[in-house]
Amino acid sequence: MKTFFGWLLLVVLLISGGIVYWKYYFVFGEGVKSGYLNYAVKKGNLFKTYEGKLIQEGFGGGGRSGVITSNEFIFSVESDSVYNILESNSGKFFDLHYKEYKGALPWRGNTVYVVDRIVQMK
Repeated sequence: MKTFFGWLLLVVLLISGGIVYWKYYFVFGEGVKSGYLNYAVKKGNLFKTYEGKLIQEGFGGGGRSGVITSNEFIFSVESDSVYNILESNSGKFFDLHYKEYKGALPWRGNTVYVVDRIVQMK
């Protein structure tokens, strides 16, 4: 009976670990977004993270009929060096490389989109 519960515990731990990895650490997608940097801030109650927003060219529907909104890309920033460049160049046009995760971790940022490098700045 002890071996059964031991194996059951091992299987439950492996499945739980796999789910946590898939949800928070597996890179679901990655790509490049372009737009004008609206802001870059450092914020948070317990974990101070770097957050930013790009305003992309064009207009979106905003999910409601008759309403026109700008296309916004809200993201978190992975490293201090990338944040320092963004912070000092607000309003400029950026091409940002990002990774998309299934879930956000409080110490990684508030969003599932994490910018890891700047491709180009104009």
